[in-house]
Amino acid sequence: MASWVLSECGIRPLPRIHPKPKTGLNNFNAKLRLPKLDLGSSSFSFSSGVKDRNWALNVSAPARVQGIGEEEYKARGRITGVIGDDEGEFDPGAPPPFKLADIRAAIPKHCWVKDPWRSMSYVARDVVAVFGLAAVAAYFNNWLVWPLYWFAQGTMFWALFVLGHDCGHGSFSNNPRLNSVVGHILHSSILVPYHGWRISHRTHHQNHGHVENDESWHPLSEKTFKSLDSATKKLRFTLPFPLLAYPVYLWGRSPGKTGSHFDPSSDLFVPSERNDVITSTVCWAAMAALLVGLSFVMGPVQLLKLYGVPYWIFVMWLDLVTYLHHHGHDEKLPWYRGKEWNYMRGGLTTIDRDYGWINNIHHDIGTHVIHHLFPQIPHYHLIEATEAARPVLGKYYREPKKSRPLPFHLLGVLVRSMRKDHYVSDTGEVVYYQSDPQLSGSRKLN
Repeated sequence: MASWVLSECGIRPLPRIHPKPKTGLNNFNAKLRLPKLDLGSSSFSFSSGVKDRNWALNVSAPARVQGIGEEEYKARGRITGVIGDDEGEFDPGAPPPFKLADIRAAIPKHCWVKDPWRSMSYVARDVVAVFGLAAVAAYFNNWLVWPLYWFAQGTMFWALFVLGHDCGHGSFSNNPRLNSVVGHILHSSILVPYHGWRISHRTHHQNHGHVENDESWHPLSEKTFKSLDSATKKLRFTLPFPLLAYPVYLWGRSPGKTGSHFDPSSDLFVPSERNDVITSTVCWAAMAALLVGLSFVMGPVQLLKLYGVPYWIFVMWLDLVTYLHHHGHDEKLPWYRGKEWNYMRGGLTTIDRDYGWINNIHHDIGTHVIHHLFPQIPHYHLIEATEAARPVLGKYYREPKKSRPLPFHLLGVLVRSMRKDHYVSDTGEVVYYQSDPQLSGSRKLN
């Protein structure tokens, strides 16, 4: 069984045409066999024993680009209404006066380079931290230490998820087999089905900012919102329940969508991805079985303290961060459908966030705008790439509020968003969140 699981951890090719929504990013052709690693270079080489294949990463932006000058930028802005004659007016829903190629051209070439040694060093750092924290907590085993451990270990579980997330995007390394093996190990250890999540997350990136086709934390249409019963509305928009949503999403997706990340026949996937989904589900089940076994060895209470509570802290981190990447800005941001949507405009609705001391721990995942536009850039180059792209982005880049050492201010942002960002209109190609006065606290905000 173990050899079968390993042999199937490669990423299957995606067909050229997909039903709506789009899902065609980062296609790889391979069954997994353990790679022969060339440790003397900045990239890994392998011998697969099969015919030569093209392992190049299919990217969203064109390889050759041509930038625009400042005068042309201003001219385009005035035509589209983005930049007024006094250069003080701004409509976030207007088409930008630049192209995706202009943003790409501004980013230094070295920001695209993936260093597998550096990526693996982050894995080693986080794994050592996870086992070290568990050892310290088990050694002291008192109620003064446990709460500190739960927060720290839950944060480290979240850091492991982010590294597995990079594997899913192919930004971890240029070797898809290495990405798949590391991604499975990291995500299975925190009960995430790697391929099931990878595929749905790819759909999210390829359709970000689209009302209907986006996959995660997309807005509800007015019709769907009004069809929900009162209990479901309360659960979705009343804390802490939205911060516990991720396991439910893995099993049943969001309101208005069907399928499961564990079911290969789900409409999340195409037939060629069946074995990938089965493989990840088997890995997930193996981890669940290991946890059951450990509960007999150390006792269920000890397992709950060492793993169970940190797991739920990780879930809260994931839901908080992913929600605030797409919600809660001071000014309302547009969502698109129909002809108004395109890849760049959707990506520009994402928001960067500052997490203080946590930035380094969770691998700068808060630097999110450039990540959404160019997910193949390694996380350790995102800050530099963002700084380089900001002159092109102009007002389409929203400067994140500076955080104190711990980002408690974001809890206030989350609460305010939950009170006012409820649904969007059923019609229109550029829409904004509206509020339901029936929900607690929203009357004062309308």
